[in-house]
Amino acid sequence: MLYIMSKKAIVLLSGGLDSATTLYYAKSRGFAVEALVFDYGQRHRKEILAAKEVARAAKVSVTVVQIALPWKGSALLDKKIHVPNKGVKSGVIPPTYVPARNIIFVSFAASFAEAVGARVIFIGANALDYSGYPDCRPAFFRAFQKNARHRA
Repeated sequence: MLYIMSKKAIVLLSGGLDSATTLYYAKSRGFAVEALVFDYGQRHRKEILAAKEVARAAKVSVTVVQIALPWKGSALLDKKIHVPNKGVKSGVIPPTYVPARNIIFVSFAASFAEAVGARVIFIGANALDYSGYPDCRPAFFRAFQKNARHRA
């Protein structure tokens, strides 16, 4: 009898260019992808619709997780904070930073991955254009990856 081991992966999908590219990269590497989308009360609701459309076009299943971040603290969560339409000063965390958003997202992804038997998580955070968000830096992801490996 022949057993084929499926390479299963979770892709964090926001509907933007980086995460869509990451999803197709994971598929091109032979992974059976499950997309994970977060509805965290963000102002740009079209992100969720775009993520669902990308998943549909890529023919992958999508799970939308709704979470509440009631403390606001970001222009993406609080209509009273202006969303800048131009870049911000270098070295300054922009008002669009959602406190610890990627920590929350990759933690949920690790839990989901363990529950569905996936061994790999992909996230399309762009290290070259991370906009000053602390949890988009390569050092953050290396530390998280090291920690996640120790849980298995």
